[in-house]
Amino acid sequence: MTVLHNHVSAVSLPTDDSLTEKTGKTAGAHDSVTGFAWPIWFQLSVTMMLILLVAIGTLIWIVAERQKVRLHNQAMDMGMVSLHFFGKSAGIPLLNEDIPALNTLLTNAGEVDGHLYAFITNKDRIILAHTDQSKIRKPSETFNNIRKYEKNSDVTFFEYTLPGKGRVTDMSMPILFNGKELGEVHVGLSVNFIEELFEQEKSYLALCALMVVVFGLFAALLFGMLYSRPITLLLRATREIARGNYKHKVPLGRRSGELTRLARAFNRMGEDLDRQSMMKETFGKYVGAEVLQMIMEDPNNQWLKGLKKEASILFADIRGFTAYSETKEPEQVVEKLNEYFDIATRVILRHGGYLDKFIGDAVLGVFGVPVECPDHSEHCVRAAIEMQNEFRKASGKGNELLSLVGIGIKTGVVVAGNIGSQSKMEYTVVGDSVNIASKLNGFAMPGDIVCDESICTRLKGRLDVRAMAPQKIKGKSEPVQVFKVTGIKARMKDRIS
Repeated sequence: MTVLHNHVSAVSLPTDDSLTEKTGKTAGAHDSVTGFAWPIWFQLSVTMMLILLVAIGTLIWIVAERQKVRLHNQAMDMGMVSLHFFGKSAGIPLLNEDIPALNTLLTNAGEVDGHLYAFITNKDRIILAHTDQSKIRKPSETFNNIRKYEKNSDVTFFEYTLPGKGRVTDMSMPILFNGKELGEVHVGLSVNFIEELFEQEKSYLALCALMVVVFGLFAALLFGMLYSRPITLLLRATREIARGNYKHKVPLGRRSGELTRLARAFNRMGEDLDRQSMMKETFGKYVGAEVLQMIMEDPNNQWLKGLKKEASILFADIRGFTAYSETKEPEQVVEKLNEYFDIATRVILRHGGYLDKFIGDAVLGVFGVPVECPDHSEHCVRAAIEMQNEFRKASGKGNELLSLVGIGIKTGVVVAGNIGSQSKMEYTVVGDSVNIASKLNGFAMPGDIVCDESICTRLKGRLDVRAMAPQKIKGKSEPVQVFKVTGIKARMKDRIS
């Protein structure tokens, strides 16, 4: 049996755990974020509410200020109308000092909203008409604490404080007849009345604003939850992807827009990652964990293209397997063969070897490539010894195939790299050393380990062997001295430690 025949590549069995063990990296591992974070819908709702409050507050302030100015101007306009009416109508009665006529003129002045008083004086400042009858024929009182004095054409404005009435704006103008000044007319407007009107308007605006804010609160919560839901779903999907659940999908719904396109792209990403993960897992079964990691880190590395290097070859085969398989049911044969492959694989990987392939009932393991290993000969021998020990233990449980395994080992130069065609390639080793290991395996009886001088030379003084008769190997002009391996001594530094 030779390893140069075109056989189906056999599998090693590294899992994600074994990759983690070899490389120190965990597939799908992700950094956990500690600390509390407000939900996205809450952040969106609060943001919308703040914007709404600022907008409404600004709007109310602008409207209130405009309303205050409007109310003030409206009151002033009404006062001006009254003032001009009294001024124009009082000329003749004042000229004749017709006090009843003058008072009749002012009769309804106090009933006008915001008007506190109105009175008419002659040129000697004696009150001839007043909304307060008790002040008729008395001198006009002096105004105190005057502020905001202003004169506009023939009308004089000033503000003062009237005891019991608060702030008052007094408006006055001369009463003329044929260009001659006969006296003055005064109208007093309540500033407090204007402010009370403004407060009423402001309360109404505040009530409207409160209703808008309450409505805005519910609207903000509704829209915040509505628009944050796709983001929440994407966040949840991101966490699932980070955990390695590449089959998780983001529900697309019926809506269109950027978030739907993002969800669709995210789902495609998950499908691609799932496909890549499956390819990685599948490919990892055909190469060792170290090889897989090296390919992932540097797929264009020169060692994949081929190199010549010294390595140790382990070739295990079941004696009489063909005859055995002809007398057993296929299911039974496969079950027992898989147990044999499982033990061989685990032992080779445990000792740092690379499982090259399964060829029928044969196992080809390599030590020293592609991963550098200076003591590859010792690793190969120890793997062979442990493998036979495992086979002997397991054979007592009903798998008689395990007691029929012979192993051949060889150290020498091999050519390693990607070999195959454009449609199918595999990383493998070829060369004379591989062929000799296969031939040495043919000299091994069930339970035996056979090597040549290459192994003995590398482990001189430490390898327990028993010489066998020289064997003729095809392609070699001289018989090859072969040895049966019975054990290996620990290294001096290992014994000391």
